[in-house]
Amino acid sequence: MVSEDKLNLLAAAADYDVCGDCGSRRNNSPLRFIYNASVPGKGTVPLFKVLLTNYCVNDCVYCVNQAGRDIPRSSFQPDELAKTFMELYDKKLVIGLFLSSGIKCDASRTMEAMLNTTEILRHRYDFSGYIHLKIMPGASFDCVEESCKLANRVSVNIESPSPEYLAKLTSKKNLYTDILERMRWVKQIASRNDKLIPSGQTTQFVAGGAGESDLDLIRMTDSLYRDMGLRRVYYSAFTPVIEGMKPVPLIREHRLYQTDWLMRVYGFSFNEVELALNRAGNLPFTKNPKLVIAMRQPWLFPIDLNQATYDELIRVPGIGPIAANRIIEARKEHRINSVQQLKKMRVLTGAAAPFIWFKGMERPARQLSLFGEMDEEEEKVPD
Repeated sequence: MVSEDKLNLLAAAADYDVCGDCGSRRNNSPLRFIYNASVPGKGTVPLFKVLLTNYCVNDCVYCVNQAGRDIPRSSFQPDELAKTFMELYDKKLVIGLFLSSGIKCDASRTMEAMLNTTEILRHRYDFSGYIHLKIMPGASFDCVEESCKLANRVSVNIESPSPEYLAKLTSKKNLYTDILERMRWVKQIASRNDKLIPSGQTTQFVAGGAGESDLDLIRMTDSLYRDMGLRRVYYSAFTPVIEGMKPVPLIREHRLYQTDWLMRVYGFSFNEVELALNRAGNLPFTKNPKLVIAMRQPWLFPIDLNQATYDELIRVPGIGPIAANRIIEARKEHRINSVQQLKKMRVLTGAAAPFIWFKGMERPARQLSLFGEMDEEEEKVPD
Protein backbone atom coordinates (compact mmCIF):
# COMPACT_ATOMS: atom_id res chain seq x y z
CA MET A 1 0.00 0.00 0.00
CA VAL A 2 1.20 3.51 -0.74
CA SER A 3 1.71 5.79 2.21
CA GLU A 4 -1.38 7.95 1.61
CA ASP A 5 -3.62 4.88 1.34
CA LYS A 6 -2.22 3.52 4.59
CA LEU A 7 -2.62 6.87 6.33
CA ASN A 8 -6.25 7.22 5.29
CA LEU A 9 -7.08 3.61 6.16
CA LEU A 10 -5.54 3.67 9.64
CA ALA A 11 -6.85 7.17 10.37
CA ALA A 12 -10.39 6.10 9.44
CA ALA A 13 -9.98 3.05 11.66
CA ALA A 14 -9.18 5.36 14.60
CA ASP A 15 -12.44 7.32 14.30
CA TYR A 16 -14.08 5.71 17.30
CA ASP A 17 -11.27 6.41 19.74
CA VAL A 18 -12.69 9.59 21.24
CA CYS A 19 -10.71 12.53 22.65
CA GLY A 20 -13.34 15.26 22.62
CA ASP A 21 -16.92 16.01 23.52
CA CYS A 22 -20.17 15.07 21.80
CA GLY A 23 -19.80 14.26 18.11
CA SER A 24 -16.05 14.96 18.24
CA ARG A 25 -15.18 11.92 16.14
CA ARG A 26 -16.61 13.75 13.13
CA ASN A 27 -13.39 15.29 11.89
CA ASN A 28 -13.55 18.64 10.11
CA SER A 29 -10.05 18.50 8.69
CA PRO A 30 -9.61 17.95 4.92
CA LEU A 31 -6.89 15.41 5.75
CA ARG A 32 -8.45 12.39 7.46
CA PHE A 33 -5.40 11.68 9.60
CA ILE A 34 -5.25 15.21 11.05
CA TYR A 35 -7.71 15.52 13.91
CA ASN A 36 -8.64 18.90 15.38
CA ALA A 37 -8.91 18.08 19.08
CA SER A 38 -10.65 20.46 21.48
CA VAL A 39 -8.57 21.96 24.29
CA PRO A 40 -10.27 23.89 27.13
CA GLY A 41 -9.64 27.60 26.69
CA LYS A 42 -7.50 27.10 23.58
CA GLY A 43 -9.98 26.16 20.85
CA THR A 44 -8.68 23.25 18.79
CA VAL A 45 -5.24 21.83 18.15
CA PRO A 46 -4.27 19.50 15.26
CA LEU A 47 -3.23 15.97 16.26
CA PHE A 48 -2.04 13.07 14.15
CA LYS A 49 -4.73 10.55 15.20
CA VAL A 50 -4.07 7.07 13.88
CA LEU A 51 -3.88 3.35 14.63
CA LEU A 52 -0.61 1.44 14.59
CA THR A 53 -2.57 -1.43 13.00
CA ASN A 54 -6.20 -2.28 12.27
CA TYR A 55 -5.57 -6.01 12.55
CA CYS A 56 -7.31 -7.19 15.71
CA VAL A 57 -7.96 -10.46 17.52
CA ASN A 58 -10.93 -9.03 19.46
CA ASP A 59 -14.59 -9.42 18.50
CA CYS A 60 -16.06 -6.15 19.86
CA VAL A 61 -19.48 -5.59 18.27
CA TYR A 62 -18.99 -1.79 18.15
CA CYS A 63 -15.61 -1.85 16.41
CA VAL A 64 -15.03 -1.53 12.67
CA ASN A 65 -11.75 -3.44 13.11
CA GLN A 66 -13.20 -6.52 14.82
CA ALA A 67 -11.76 -9.93 13.97
CA GLY A 68 -13.38 -11.72 11.05
CA ARG A 69 -14.58 -8.62 9.16
CA ASP A 70 -13.70 -8.61 5.47
CA ILE A 71 -12.00 -5.20 5.34
CA PRO A 72 -8.60 -3.94 4.11
CA ARG A 73 -5.93 -4.35 6.78
CA SER A 74 -2.60 -2.65 7.24
CA SER A 75 0.05 -1.80 9.84
CA PHE A 76 2.82 0.70 10.45
CA GLN A 77 6.31 -0.24 11.52
CA PRO A 78 7.49 1.96 14.43
CA ASP A 79 10.20 3.64 12.34
CA GLU A 80 7.74 4.33 9.52
CA LEU A 81 5.08 5.79 11.80
CA ALA A 82 7.53 7.98 13.72
CA LYS A 83 9.01 9.33 10.48
CA THR A 84 5.53 10.02 9.07
CA PHE A 85 4.58 11.95 12.20
CA MET A 86 7.74 14.04 12.11
CA GLU A 87 7.17 14.92 8.46
CA LEU A 88 3.70 16.21 9.36
CA TYR A 89 5.07 17.98 12.44
CA ASP A 90 7.89 19.67 10.52
CA LYS A 91 5.34 20.95 8.00
CA LYS A 92 3.36 22.38 10.97
CA LEU A 93 0.32 20.30 10.04
CA VAL A 94 0.13 18.70 13.52
CA ILE A 95 1.46 19.48 16.98
CA GLY A 96 0.92 16.13 18.70
CA LEU A 97 0.15 12.43 18.37
CA PHE A 98 -2.89 10.37 19.42
CA LEU A 99 -1.82 6.75 18.97
CA SER A 100 -4.11 3.76 19.38
CA SER A 101 -4.19 0.31 17.80
CA GLY A 102 -5.99 -2.92 17.20
CA ILE A 103 -4.44 -5.92 18.93
CA LYS A 104 -2.69 -7.87 16.20
CA CYS A 105 -1.28 -10.80 18.20
CA ASP A 106 -1.47 -10.01 21.88
CA ALA A 107 -1.80 -6.84 23.94
CA SER A 108 1.78 -6.60 25.19
CA ARG A 109 3.40 -7.16 21.77
CA THR A 110 1.15 -4.48 20.29
CA MET A 111 2.00 -2.10 23.15
CA GLU A 112 5.71 -2.76 22.63
CA ALA A 113 5.42 -1.60 19.01
CA MET A 114 3.49 1.52 20.12
CA LEU A 115 6.14 2.22 22.74
CA ASN A 116 8.93 1.73 20.20
CA THR A 117 7.27 4.38 18.05
CA THR A 118 7.07 6.76 21.00
CA GLU A 119 10.68 6.09 22.05
CA ILE A 120 11.89 6.89 18.53
CA LEU A 121 10.01 10.18 18.63
CA ARG A 122 11.30 11.12 22.09
CA HIS A 123 14.91 9.99 21.74
CA ARG A 124 15.85 9.92 18.06
CA TYR A 125 13.85 12.95 16.94
CA ASP A 126 13.90 14.77 20.32
CA PHE A 127 10.17 15.39 20.10
CA SER A 128 9.01 16.79 23.46
CA GLY A 129 5.42 17.64 22.50
CA TYR A 130 2.06 16.07 23.24
CA ILE A 131 1.55 12.30 22.93
CA HIS A 132 -1.61 10.44 23.98
CA LEU A 133 -1.11 6.66 24.15
CA LYS A 134 -3.90 4.13 24.36
CA ILE A 135 -3.06 1.30 26.73
CA MET A 136 -4.24 -2.03 25.38
CA PRO A 137 -6.50 -4.07 27.70
CA GLY A 138 -4.39 -6.93 29.04
CA ALA A 139 -1.01 -5.21 28.48
CA SER A 140 1.78 -6.05 30.94
CA PHE A 141 2.73 -3.86 33.90
CA ASP A 142 6.06 -3.02 32.24
CA CYS A 143 4.24 -1.72 29.16
CA VAL A 144 1.90 0.38 31.29
CA GLU A 145 4.80 1.80 33.29
CA GLU A 146 6.76 2.68 30.15
CA SER A 147 3.67 4.34 28.65
CA CYS A 148 3.39 6.58 31.72
CA LYS A 149 7.04 7.56 31.35
CA LEU A 150 6.78 8.46 27.66
CA ALA A 151 3.28 9.91 27.16
CA ASN A 152 1.57 13.11 28.27
CA ARG A 153 -1.74 11.28 28.57
CA VAL A 154 -2.73 7.61 28.66
CA SER A 155 -6.11 5.92 28.47
CA VAL A 156 -7.61 2.46 28.78
CA ASN A 157 -11.02 2.17 27.15
CA ILE A 158 -13.52 0.74 29.65
CA GLU A 159 -16.37 0.55 27.07
CA SER A 160 -19.05 -0.73 29.49
CA PRO A 161 -20.01 -0.17 33.17
CA SER A 162 -20.09 -3.80 34.36
CA PRO A 163 -18.70 -7.25 33.47
CA GLU A 164 -22.18 -8.41 32.47
CA TYR A 165 -22.67 -5.57 30.01
CA LEU A 166 -19.12 -5.87 28.65
CA ALA A 167 -19.75 -9.56 27.94
CA LYS A 168 -22.53 -8.50 25.55
CA LEU A 169 -20.01 -6.43 23.58
CA THR A 170 -17.05 -8.80 23.47
CA SER A 171 -16.07 -12.30 24.53
CA LYS A 172 -12.37 -11.43 24.77
CA LYS A 173 -12.13 -8.76 27.51
CA ASN A 174 -12.53 -8.95 31.28
CA LEU A 175 -13.51 -5.68 32.94
CA TYR A 176 -11.59 -6.29 36.14
CA THR A 177 -8.42 -8.09 35.08
CA ASP A 178 -7.88 -6.50 31.64
CA ILE A 179 -9.13 -2.92 32.12
CA LEU A 180 -9.68 -1.73 35.72
CA GLU A 181 -6.44 -3.34 36.87
CA ARG A 182 -4.52 -1.33 34.24
CA MET A 183 -6.23 1.86 35.43
CA ARG A 184 -5.10 1.10 38.98
CA TRP A 185 -1.55 0.51 37.74
CA VAL A 186 -1.57 3.91 36.03
CA LYS A 187 -2.82 5.59 39.21
CA GLN A 188 -0.17 3.77 41.27
CA ILE A 189 2.67 4.65 38.87
CA ALA A 190 1.64 8.30 38.59
CA SER A 191 1.35 8.64 42.37
CA ARG A 192 5.05 7.81 42.73
CA ASN A 193 6.13 10.61 40.38
CA ASP A 194 3.95 13.68 39.80
CA LYS A 195 5.92 14.55 36.65
CA LEU A 196 4.54 11.52 34.81
CA ILE A 197 1.51 11.78 32.47
CA PRO A 198 0.92 15.52 33.13
CA SER A 199 -2.36 15.39 31.17
CA GLY A 200 -3.61 12.50 33.25
CA GLN A 201 -5.51 9.30 32.59
CA THR A 202 -8.81 9.07 30.67
CA THR A 203 -11.21 6.41 29.46
CA GLN A 204 -14.15 5.91 27.08
CA PHE A 205 -17.58 4.26 27.22
CA VAL A 206 -19.53 2.93 24.24
CA ALA A 207 -22.89 4.34 25.33
CA GLY A 208 -25.90 2.09 24.83
CA GLY A 209 -24.15 -0.79 23.13
CA ALA A 210 -25.11 -3.39 25.74
CA GLY A 211 -28.48 -2.06 26.87
CA GLU A 212 -27.13 -0.40 30.01
CA SER A 213 -28.95 2.61 31.45
CA ASP A 214 -27.55 6.11 31.85
CA LEU A 215 -27.66 5.47 35.60
CA ASP A 216 -25.22 2.58 35.11
CA LEU A 217 -22.87 4.80 33.12
CA ILE A 218 -23.08 7.80 35.44
CA ARG A 219 -22.56 5.69 38.57
CA MET A 220 -19.44 4.10 37.08
CA THR A 221 -18.21 7.50 35.84
CA ASP A 222 -18.52 8.91 39.36
CA SER A 223 -16.61 5.91 40.74
CA LEU A 224 -13.81 6.30 38.19
CA TYR A 225 -13.33 9.97 39.07
CA ARG A 226 -13.27 9.21 42.81
CA ASP A 227 -11.36 5.92 42.89
CA MET A 228 -9.09 6.06 39.85
CA GLY A 229 -8.41 9.79 39.71
CA LEU A 230 -9.32 9.98 36.02
CA ARG A 231 -8.97 13.34 34.30
CA ARG A 232 -11.78 12.78 31.81
CA VAL A 233 -14.41 10.23 30.86
CA TYR A 234 -15.50 10.21 27.21
CA TYR A 235 -18.63 8.73 25.64
CA SER A 236 -19.19 7.37 22.14
CA ALA A 237 -22.78 6.63 21.10
CA PHE A 238 -22.98 3.00 19.98
CA THR A 239 -22.83 2.60 16.21
CA PRO A 240 -23.21 -1.07 15.19
CA VAL A 241 -21.06 -2.76 12.58
CA ILE A 242 -23.31 -5.84 12.63
CA GLU A 243 -26.63 -5.90 10.78
CA GLY A 244 -29.77 -5.98 12.90
CA MET A 245 -28.43 -3.81 15.74
CA LYS A 246 -29.75 -0.27 16.19
CA PRO A 247 -27.50 2.79 16.61
CA VAL A 248 -27.84 4.98 19.69
CA PRO A 249 -29.03 8.57 19.04
CA LEU A 250 -26.27 11.16 19.33
CA ILE A 251 -28.46 13.18 21.72
CA ARG A 252 -27.91 10.48 24.37
CA GLU A 253 -24.16 11.00 24.09
CA HIS A 254 -24.72 14.75 24.42
CA ARG A 255 -26.82 14.38 27.58
CA LEU A 256 -24.17 12.15 29.16
CA TYR A 257 -21.53 14.80 28.48
CA GLN A 258 -23.76 17.40 30.11
CA THR A 259 -24.08 15.31 33.30
CA ASP A 260 -20.34 14.64 33.24
CA TRP A 261 -19.73 18.40 33.10
CA LEU A 262 -22.10 18.93 36.04
CA MET A 263 -20.15 16.46 38.20
CA ARG A 264 -16.63 17.24 37.02
CA VAL A 265 -16.75 21.03 36.69
CA TYR A 266 -19.88 22.35 38.42
CA GLY A 267 -19.37 20.20 41.52
CA PHE A 268 -22.75 18.42 41.45
CA SER A 269 -22.86 15.23 43.52
CA PHE A 270 -23.89 11.89 42.08
CA ASN A 271 -27.11 12.08 44.13
CA GLU A 272 -27.96 15.44 42.55
CA VAL A 273 -27.36 14.15 39.04
CA GLU A 274 -29.61 11.17 39.77
CA LEU A 275 -32.52 13.62 39.95
CA ALA A 276 -32.24 14.14 36.19
CA LEU A 277 -33.03 10.47 35.45
CA ASN A 278 -36.41 9.03 34.58
CA ARG A 279 -37.86 5.87 36.14
CA ALA A 280 -35.89 3.70 33.73
CA GLY A 281 -32.65 5.34 34.83
CA ASN A 282 -32.15 7.35 31.63
CA LEU A 283 -31.69 11.03 30.87
CA PRO A 284 -34.51 12.77 28.96
CA PHE A 285 -33.67 13.68 25.38
CA THR A 286 -35.85 16.81 25.40
CA LYS A 287 -34.43 18.73 28.40
CA ASN A 288 -31.03 19.75 29.70
CA PRO A 289 -30.24 17.61 32.81
CA LYS A 290 -29.42 20.75 34.81
CA LEU A 291 -32.91 22.11 34.13
CA VAL A 292 -34.55 18.83 35.19
CA ILE A 293 -32.53 18.79 38.42
CA ALA A 294 -33.62 22.34 39.25
CA MET A 295 -37.27 21.62 38.42
CA ARG A 296 -37.26 18.67 40.82
CA GLN A 297 -35.99 20.85 43.70
CA PRO A 298 -38.40 23.83 43.61
CA TRP A 299 -37.84 24.54 47.32
CA LEU A 300 -34.32 25.77 46.50
CA PHE A 301 -35.58 28.57 44.25
CA PRO A 302 -35.78 31.41 43.49
CA ILE A 303 -32.38 32.54 44.75
CA ASP A 304 -31.56 36.17 45.49
CA LEU A 305 -28.85 37.11 42.99
CA ASN A 306 -27.45 39.73 45.36
CA GLN A 307 -27.00 37.25 48.22
CA ALA A 308 -26.46 33.82 46.63
CA THR A 309 -23.19 31.90 46.98
CA TYR A 310 -21.25 30.53 44.02
CA ASP A 311 -22.60 27.02 44.67
CA GLU A 312 -26.16 28.36 44.64
CA LEU A 313 -25.61 30.38 41.48
CA ILE A 314 -24.03 27.48 39.59
CA ARG A 315 -27.15 25.38 40.14
CA VAL A 316 -29.38 27.85 38.31
CA PRO A 317 -30.17 26.83 34.70
CA GLY A 318 -28.58 29.37 32.40
CA ILE A 319 -25.76 30.32 34.79
CA GLY A 320 -22.39 28.69 34.18
CA PRO A 321 -19.05 29.16 35.98
CA ILE A 322 -18.09 32.29 34.03
CA ALA A 323 -21.44 33.97 34.65
CA ALA A 324 -21.48 32.96 38.34
CA ASN A 325 -18.05 34.49 38.91
CA ARG A 326 -19.02 37.64 37.03
CA ILE A 327 -22.11 38.06 39.19
CA ILE A 328 -20.04 37.72 42.37
CA GLU A 329 -17.43 40.21 41.12
CA ALA A 330 -20.10 42.70 40.00
CA ARG A 331 -21.75 42.60 43.43
CA LYS A 332 -18.59 44.03 44.98
CA GLU A 333 -19.29 47.30 43.14
CA HIS A 334 -23.07 47.45 42.72
CA ARG A 335 -26.27 45.48 43.15
CA ILE A 336 -27.75 43.35 40.39
CA ASN A 337 -30.99 45.07 39.41
CA SER A 338 -31.66 44.41 35.72
CA VAL A 339 -31.91 41.63 33.16
CA GLN A 340 -29.62 43.64 30.87
CA GLN A 341 -26.83 43.37 33.45
CA LEU A 342 -27.24 39.60 33.50
CA LYS A 343 -27.14 39.31 29.72
CA LYS A 344 -23.80 41.14 29.69
CA MET A 345 -22.50 38.58 32.19
CA ARG A 346 -23.37 35.69 29.81
CA VAL A 347 -26.42 34.56 31.77
CA LEU A 348 -29.06 32.83 29.63
CA THR A 349 -31.84 34.90 31.09
CA GLY A 350 -34.70 32.97 29.48
CA ALA A 351 -33.55 29.75 31.17
CA ALA A 352 -32.63 31.43 34.46
CA ALA A 353 -35.75 33.62 34.98
CA PRO A 354 -37.93 31.10 36.91
CA PHE A 355 -35.10 30.40 39.34
CA ILE A 356 -33.77 33.88 40.24
CA TRP A 357 -34.92 37.05 41.95
CA PHE A 358 -33.63 40.55 42.54
CA LYS A 359 -35.33 43.65 43.93
CA GLY A 360 -37.32 45.36 41.21
CA MET A 361 -37.43 42.34 38.91
CA GLU A 362 -40.23 42.93 36.41
CA ARG A 363 -41.52 39.35 36.52
CA PRO A 364 -40.86 38.05 40.05
CA ALA A 365 -39.69 34.49 39.77
CA ARG A 366 -42.02 33.50 42.62
CA GLN A 367 -44.96 34.18 40.29
CA LEU A 368 -43.63 31.91 37.58
CA SER A 369 -44.40 28.21 37.54
CA LEU A 370 -41.27 26.09 37.53
CA PHE A 371 -43.19 23.59 35.44
CA GLY A 372 -44.53 26.01 32.88
CA GLU A 373 -43.06 26.88 29.50
CA MET A 374 -39.42 27.94 29.62
CA ASP A 375 -36.93 29.24 27.16
CA GLU A 376 -35.37 26.31 25.25
CA GLU A 377 -31.86 27.77 25.12
CA GLU A 378 -29.28 25.58 26.84
CA GLU A 379 -25.95 26.12 28.44
CA LYS A 380 -23.33 24.85 26.06
CA VAL A 381 -20.97 22.23 27.43
CA PRO A 382 -17.43 23.60 26.91
CA ASP A 383 -14.95 21.29 25.21
